[in-house]
Amino acid sequence: MTELYAHITQSQDNGIGHRVQSLESHSTHVAELAAQFAAEFGFDDIARIMGLLHDKGKEQTEWQKYIQGVTGYNPKYANTKNGPNHAYIGARIARKLYPQLSPLIAQPIAGHHRGLYDYCEYTEEIKKDIPKEVSIPESKPCNMPTMVNLKSSDYHHIVRMLFSCLVDADSLDTEEFMNPEQASHRGVHTTMEELLSKLEEFLSHLKEKSEDTEVNRIRNYVQEQCVKESQGKTGCYSLTVPTGGGKTLASVLWALNHAVKNHLHRVIVAIPYTSIIVQTAATLKAIFGEENVLEHHSCFDSETIKDRELRERLQLATENWDYPVIVTTNVQLFESLFSNKRSDCRKLHNIVKSVLILDEVQTLPMTFYKPIVHTLDTSCRLFGTSVLFTTASQPVLTGRIEGTNPSVGFDALHAVHEIIPEEARLYDKLRRVKLVINETSKSYDEIAAELAKHQRVLCIVNTRRDAKELYERLPKEGICLHLSRMMCPTHVAATIKSIKHTLKENSDSPIRVIATQLVEAGVDIDFPVVYRQEAGLDSILQAAGRCNREGKQGTGTTYVFSLGKEHPLPTGFISQTNNARLNMVGQYDWFAPETMVAYFKQLHCRIDNFDKQQMQELLYKPECEFEEAAKRFHLIDDQTKPVLVNWHDSMNLYQRLLSEGPSYQLIKQMAQYSVNIRKHDFDVLKSIGAIEEPFENIYVITNPAFYHDDTGLSIENHWIEETYIV
Repeated sequence: MTELYAHITQSQDNGIGHRVQSLESHSTHVAELAAQFAAEFGFDDIARIMGLLHDKGKEQTEWQKYIQGVTGYNPKYANTKNGPNHAYIGARIARKLYPQLSPLIAQPIAGHHRGLYDYCEYTEEIKKDIPKEVSIPESKPCNMPTMVNLKSSDYHHIVRMLFSCLVDADSLDTEEFMNPEQASHRGVHTTMEELLSKLEEFLSHLKEKSEDTEVNRIRNYVQEQCVKESQGKTGCYSLTVPTGGGKTLASVLWALNHAVKNHLHRVIVAIPYTSIIVQTAATLKAIFGEENVLEHHSCFDSETIKDRELRERLQLATENWDYPVIVTTNVQLFESLFSNKRSDCRKLHNIVKSVLILDEVQTLPMTFYKPIVHTLDTSCRLFGTSVLFTTASQPVLTGRIEGTNPSVGFDALHAVHEIIPEEARLYDKLRRVKLVINETSKSYDEIAAELAKHQRVLCIVNTRRDAKELYERLPKEGICLHLSRMMCPTHVAATIKSIKHTLKENSDSPIRVIATQLVEAGVDIDFPVVYRQEAGLDSILQAAGRCNREGKQGTGTTYVFSLGKEHPLPTGFISQTNNARLNMVGQYDWFAPETMVAYFKQLHCRIDNFDKQQMQELLYKPECEFEEAAKRFHLIDDQTKPVLVNWHDSMNLYQRLLSEGPSYQLIKQMAQYSVNIRKHDFDVLKSIGAIEEPFENIYVITNPAFYHDDTGLSIENHWIEETYIV
């Protein structure tokens, strides 16, 4: 065989016939594209060599027979159903030609189809012989970029970032050849300057319509500070603004100004909860247009977008995040940064030279604190990323993080620059709430009786069980609502919308809401009185942020109470956070930033492992265990199963499932009508025949008796605590 092929299209009905892409053309294009991506962090020479070598294994005679036979290009090879493994060959050649750099070059090549290997499996893979028909090129000049202050925690990120450059370049070049029409939907972008102009115009109109109130004057001040402080170099920044201070728009204003100043490429907003991500994405789409905002999380259904071309652009952009503004989840972001899979890692190189906004940063799980903080440090030092931590309850992210003993402590970020100066004392100026803390143990009936004294009141508790018990004891007068994750996402969203609508009405009718933590952060609701079950200080202040949010009530009141007469707090993190607060003896202004620092230091002293899944042992060395680390790194220790419930339109989706079979898009739509339940409860419901399994690992409760309009899925067993959204 004289001509070597990388790809061959199937014969077309329009008479064009097969099209072929030579192996040389594919490898050259991939090399240049990967080098272009990696040039952003100085590794273009290495990425170019990866691209040139990645498909050398396709020179094998048996692989060439396979590609011609499976596509019908050469009928005499029609019986060649499987091609030989080819990825290891390029890695083997890389090791031979570049022995000093091979750990960086060879791993991405070896894993460019199946994913990055664990070290032992990788070394066995590249011990195989190079087939005699594969040519070995001459080595090209290639040097490791000069990088100062390299740390042991950096190496795995460098390999994974190079892997990202290679697999995205490989995917894009293949797509351009195989499906040019689809490829044409990529790469149409609005610049950071244009987005900044749109935001400035929006904020200008907003100011013209706004009343001259103290709250609005503070929001304007926060925005002015963000513009002023955006001109600094790339690095780590924080925006600490009390609830109601307008930090969402202010953070994006800072990000776009900072991106323009430092020639950064995109803004990525990572958010912990569904309630915030949907609300934030809607706000940004209204400002920048739907065509400029990529919403990437498991609850977003792109099929709701009617414009077919825009829908396709957004769907393609989820693959590699080549988009100006991305709104995603902490889980999607950080699990991708620790993944070994081609599909997850493909987007990572587009985090380079971007602005990353971490909203409600205090929610980052403590048991993953060490690898997450080290990842953010690497992103800033090596990859030119700027990180903005936004919250009303800023955690401690600098200096030495101390745990239960010295052996579990670790060095966090060197410095985080706060945008709002201390002397601004926003927590004083935005003080609209007083805290009344009562540690006396109460019963459900006693708390329900207290709630019934108020016309408009929100009560936030720690578990679904507590929410249901309190709700059932409230007098059913006026509007009485329950919110928990025993309700499917569509039901939750509809209830929150109903609450907002009712609160805006000047009605004398009572409105009382019992909720779990799902309303605690980012949900724009405003009650004159809020009750919060005992918890950590950050959670209590987040709950207080739902009280007198706009400052129209004079001073609102947030009551902190204990349900100790019913049962103690669940063991685990909730109990640790509450104990950290209780151990803060002395006089504290609970709203002051220095109080939050003291609280988080107390909390750290109760954590016995900031790296629960041992990422340091697996990854902080040249002999990385990429696959094992990816299996372990899951921010949610989720032992639940999603079950489709019978509520509103959900059974229409179920009928589609039965007639069409499962598809990615249909499963996403079903997720909006699904509830995650614990294995024990799942087994009980399955044993009584309530749960059906029409397809493997797809579960449905068709009986409407198990789902109620007020409290959602009915289970008489244990109730699950709240979790993050994937």
